[in-house]
Amino acid sequence: MSDSGERGQRPDGQRPGGSNPGGRRPGNGGPAKGRPASSGRPPAPRGNPDRAGSGDKRAGGDRGKPEERRLWTQGGAPARGNRDAREREVPEDRDPFNIRSVRAHHEAPEIPDDVRDSDLDRVARNELKTLDKENAEGIARHLVMAARLIETDPTLAHAHAVSAARRAGRIGVVRETLAITAYATGDYALALRELRTYRRITGRDDQLPMMVDSERGIGRPDKALELGRSVTRSTLPVPVQVELAIAMSGARLDLEQPDAALVELEIPQLDPTKAFSYSPALFSAYATVLEELGRAEEAEEWYDRADFAADALEDATSDAELSTMEVIEEELDEPDLPAEDNPRTDD
Repeated sequence: MSDSGERGQRPDGQRPGGSNPGGRRPGNGGPAKGRPASSGRPPAPRGNPDRAGSGDKRAGGDRGKPEERRLWTQGGAPARGNRDAREREVPEDRDPFNIRSVRAHHEAPEIPDDVRDSDLDRVARNELKTLDKENAEGIARHLVMAARLIETDPTLAHAHAVSAARRAGRIGVVRETLAITAYATGDYALALRELRTYRRITGRDDQLPMMVDSERGIGRPDKALELGRSVTRSTLPVPVQVELAIAMSGARLDLEQPDAALVELEIPQLDPTKAFSYSPALFSAYATVLEELGRAEEAEEWYDRADFAADALEDATSDAELSTMEVIEEELDEPDLPAEDNPRTDD
């Protein structure tokens, strides 16, 4: 069975920064089947109980009463004999915006002198207005570089995104950019974590397709389907609905459910007579599933339709760029009015 990652089985990626958020959505070459390589983060070091001073100090440091370290607590107070109390109090979440994930040692990449903060999309720049001017300008330049490099050098683009996140970890577009660049480098676990943070900060579901695809990337297609069904699809913008359908179809293929994968793509936007920005990816994804079902002739037709839609969109874009209207203002002489035969005279 062919790899579901081929020919359009991943949603198109949003690029960092603003209206195209600086970009949007994962590229057509999204996660392939199987688990990607682990990030390999080492486990946290544990104290040596045999070494002096390495013991747990939560009980106030009374070395003569080690049993005090295991006091049952309730609301932070001792609760001996209370069966409803917990042996360990649940720790408070002191990092709701997941700032620690971007605080490791990091060498900020250089930014060319010709890169200006004004190059960033206006919508994205508006999100940085809560920061001081100098910091906002530096972050904007890193986001511009991330957008420029995402296609050619995703690793360097990710380094710029990390630099921005270290300086503005609570800004939605910054965490979104970090997620997109992580996705582009194949770090789907980080992408998913950052997308959750972005969603928590902004309350938006526009990156739901990438979240679904990231669940696929870490080998959890069932979780991907569950996540995709967690939002009413009609509440999403049409392009996001299409990207979500593509991601859900890919998850079905991961589970070896090609018939269900085809159903996921049979949406109103699957119209070969019209071409929208999402049409090439949708047509290509549909062709891929038809191939999985052994319907090669139909698949080839839809691949051709995807190519035709892409060409039509490219031509339309080129025409829009080349078409200009020249407006010439001319001063026209007022025509001489004929003299009245019987001019009026005042009494």
